[in-house]
Amino acid sequence: MKNVPILNIQQFEKEDTLSNFYSNALSLHIKKNADIVHKPHSHDFFLCVLFTEGTGTHEIDFTAYTVSKGSVFFLRPGQTHSWKFSSIPKGYIFFHTQDFYEFYFLNKKLKQFPFYYSYKNPPNLILKESQINGIERRFEDLNIEYHDESPYKKQKLVSLINIIYIDLSRIYTTIDSKKETLSSSYLEALSVLEETIEMFYKTEKSVIFYANKLNITAKHLNRITKVTINKTSTELITERVILEAKRLIVHSKKPLSITAETLGYNDYAHFSKLFKLKTGITPLRFKKKYDSTI
Repeated sequence: MKNVPILNIQQFEKEDTLSNFYSNALSLHIKKNADIVHKPHSHDFFLCVLFTEGTGTHEIDFTAYTVSKGSVFFLRPGQTHSWKFSSIPKGYIFFHTQDFYEFYFLNKKLKQFPFYYSYKNPPNLILKESQINGIERRFEDLNIEYHDESPYKKQKLVSLINIIYIDLSRIYTTIDSKKETLSSSYLEALSVLEETIEMFYKTEKSVIFYANKLNITAKHLNRITKVTINKTSTELITERVILEAKRLIVHSKKPLSITAETLGYNDYAHFSKLFKLKTGITPLRFKKKYDSTI
């Protein structure tokens, strides 16, 4: 995916003393980076954004989400996204690397938060009117601290990030209370499975391969994925392949046959058939359709 713009924090604001965190008022951020934010791109960091005003769409990995007052979005490294606004947005945005957060919380990981736990969890939520002001103050405090030069700046920034994520997680988990009752061992296995798929999906498509990696049977692995996300293990593997296919088809200038080979399919006809089965459209038509929208 060499043709996909992959942005890092330093591209947004140069600051020698803090190169792994960034915060800004959303309107200022969009104005300063207008040539970047409206085009499909990905990041090598975690991103969180709050909209207090504005309307439009936010496309994340080829799924369009409505932007409105109270919208909050969470992006993990590698996800492709772009904005389209129909009215001027306001709010706050911040990015950080994984190390920036986890260095100060040695016993905590970002995946403890539900919106970062699994790619299958929604990357957004809509705050109620009564919740917006309180969350907005959290973002504002973070932004003020970022632009200040007081002692212990990094420590306070990480603490503020943690508070924001805790507050948003409390709201997020009320959307689907089932997530709170799932077996912790099943959730941990799902997380390990997703990480393993991320490493091998281009070459390995077999459920047995991943079951062996997790030291469990294929039957038990399927039980885990059905209980946690109501999908078979094969569906989870295939969805990751199709997502990468979409990214490559849209952003790479290489022939579609090379895209298929990159994803482990030497027979392009087989790849095209699978892609159409899962998306309802051929790879070529998908590319043409998407090209006409940007």
